[in-house]
Amino acid sequence: MKRYEYGNPDSANVLVQLIGNHEVSGMEKEIAHIRDSVGDDFFLLAYKVEDWNMELSPWQAPAVFGDEGFGGGAGETLKELLQDLRSGNVLSEYTNDEVLSEKTKDKLFSPLTGGKEVTGISREKKKYYIGGYSLAGLFALWAAYQTDLFTGVAAASPSIWFPGFVDHMKAGKINADRVYLSLGNREAKTKNPVMATVADCIEISFDLLRKQGVESVLEWNEGNHFKDVDIRTAKAFSWVLSGPGGRG
Repeated sequence: MKRYEYGNPDSANVLVQLIGNHEVSGMEKEIAHIRDSVGDDFFLLAYKVEDWNMELSPWQAPAVFGDEGFGGGAGETLKELLQDLRSGNVLSEYTNDEVLSEKTKDKLFSPLTGGKEVTGISREKKKYYIGGYSLAGLFALWAAYQTDLFTGVAAASPSIWFPGFVDHMKAGKINADRVYLSLGNREAKTKNPVMATVADCIEISFDLLRKQGVESVLEWNEGNHFKDVDIRTAKAFSWVLSGPGGRG
């Protein structure tokens, strides 16, 4: 995955975002909005995926729109993401047992990483937040069930209609402390029977998170799924950074 870097590389607040080709041009606007909202104490790493339906879907599922189904490649994407954070020394402060769970270690120290453990522990610890828009927002939520690395999840208009995902949430508890959810108020107004469930799915998910004691919010935005993608994503990251437990 190609990586784009924004903000202050020395910041203790590391934002991780999965993006598609269509989002690259809007990143500067997103960054500017985050700065306006919470200041410039953050370092955002944007990873561009080439095959959206393959690389960001947590498991295989039939096509919901068009002819392209979902390949279930999120596991490999998460491994590659964690490996890149490690090789770029972004994870160097978080290599002790206190921070990395066994789930995370399995991904970091798997054969994909050569089986080598990360070395070097810093006294100054960083906080990591993962987020994204649409299917990348779903990936961010799913990733926080796989690892406890991320303090917060910024899921803007996530594809939470994805077959079986709400049941997946009900079966466990997210590892993140803070979760931001949003949806456009016209996103459920579609003739697609699966995507039309998105409002119900996000309401159920929000209620579940609150009952599990996860600090969370659900924000309703004006418009359909394709309106103000950069601003909606910026608002998501700004929220997880600004509240209790946010910011290093």
